[in-house]
Amino acid sequence: MDRDRFADRSEAGRELGRELAKRFGGRDDLIVLALPRGGVPVGHAVAQALHAPLDVFIVRKLGVPWHPELAMGAIATGGVRVLNDEVLGFAGVSQRDIELVAATEQRELVRREKAYRGDRSPLNVANKIAILADDGLATGSTMRAAVRALRNMNPQKVVVAVPVASIEACRLLERDADEMICLRTPEPFEAVGLWYRDFTQTTDEEVHELLGEGVAS
Repeated sequence: MDRDRFADRSEAGRELGRELAKRFGGRDDLIVLALPRGGVPVGHAVAQALHAPLDVFIVRKLGVPWHPELAMGAIATGGVRVLNDEVLGFAGVSQRDIELVAATEQRELVRREKAYRGDRSPLNVANKIAILADDGLATGSTMRAAVRALRNMNPQKVVVAVPVASIEACRLLERDADEMICLRTPEPFEAVGLWYRDFTQTTDEEVHELLGEGVAS
């Protein structure tokens, strides 16, 4: 197992970046969008390998009020909202409930964008190949919400790229994204953190620093 583990997120990102460079190297229509916080060191290394701009793509789950773990939708960077009509139907969620939950999560999304991006505006993904990067996928639910939200921003193509993921998550994302790139799908998977020797939590300060280095002016 140990030989299959990444040293840390930066090493994982560099390895992932080399793989992505084989497919997308030399293009000028790329943008790397990292899911904070742990996805940012990975996305930073990928952006450097591709000589592409870097931004964060923040997704906040909208949980059913009386069952917060059950996602009835999500909001994301750029003012995007996606709703799961099936969940809304069987859970009997009212429009007022949706708006109350969305308002709470929107405040947190704005707080995080301010903390990470400062006064910079989100990068425009329209007609770009958008590469969504994270440090790993267990269930893939957050990444699936990110893909759905990103579709509403009219990218040319949505690529999901992660160093490690469960086989189940990869299969789900292969259906949602235009392309799914994962370096390792170990079995049994158990948890993302097991596949890193150093899985120290990424701080808001580190995100802000890496994002500042990676955003094209």
